[in-house]
Amino acid sequence: MIAFPGIAARHTDRAFKMMSFPCPWIVTEPWPIGYDFVNPATKNEKPMRPQNPVILIPARMASSRLPGKPLADIHGKAMIVHVAERAREAGIGAVHVACAEEKIAETVRQAGFSAILTRPDHPSGSDRLAEALAAIDPAGEHDAVINLQGDLPLIDPDCIRRAVDPLADPAIDIATLACPIRDAAEAEDPNVVKAVIALPEGEDSGRALWFSRAPAPYGNGPRYHHIGIYAYRPAALARFIALPPSPLERRERLEQLRALEAGMQIGIALVDSFPLGVDTPADLEAVRSRMARN
Repeated sequence: MIAFPGIAARHTDRAFKMMSFPCPWIVTEPWPIGYDFVNPATKNEKPMRPQNPVILIPARMASSRLPGKPLADIHGKAMIVHVAERAREAGIGAVHVACAEEKIAETVRQAGFSAILTRPDHPSGSDRLAEALAAIDPAGEHDAVINLQGDLPLIDPDCIRRAVDPLADPAIDIATLACPIRDAAEAEDPNVVKAVIALPEGEDSGRALWFSRAPAPYGNGPRYHHIGIYAYRPAALARFIALPPSPLERRERLEQLRALEAGMQIGIALVDSFPLGVDTPADLEAVRSRMARN
């Protein structure tokens, strides 16, 4: 008989009798060292991507290099309408344009898309995004929100879909995209933001370690051009916009460093090429020419 501390001998037999009935959760064999318990019901399940994402496209008329950019005409349609069409073609969720001005909202609605009028004085597209999300989803039904830039009329809908993939990992707060840098001049260009990625061999997505305008990482090997499309978990977006600008964010002039400095996890999915964006009149002409060829 085994003596149990604190239990009188006369109660010990009774204690064993109480424990003698079959119980499936009592382990009767030694647990192997180094063995991880796996629930048989879930061992074959794959991580799940967000099931109810929404695409929001921030848009404002103010632009230092191309004023009125959202309404710039590209073959009879405003640029913001072209972007909304690419978002709809992605087929992963509802599409809304978060507008700083009524004239953008009017154009968007006339084209058959949803427009959310927001405050004109937001300091960033992320803040505009958060206001629009609160307006369209007060019950918090969306499990991811995609921040699609309004100056990417040629964006491949596959890229928009791909932006959500890193959120299949529950440890990731924010997801984004990058593509390989194939031109050595791009690596030296401070206007090309480099993403430093912890990328497992053979994988096409990984965790962001850093973003920089400098050539990074140092040494031989691939470098990646960051693409500024983000997919946030709603709670991560709320946390992000509540953070003050960070020292390294201000130094590099890269908003995403605020998240990294605060300990948030950013996942990066790789795509083949960088989408042609519109920042200048020359960019606008290039997009018009390419669309005319297609």
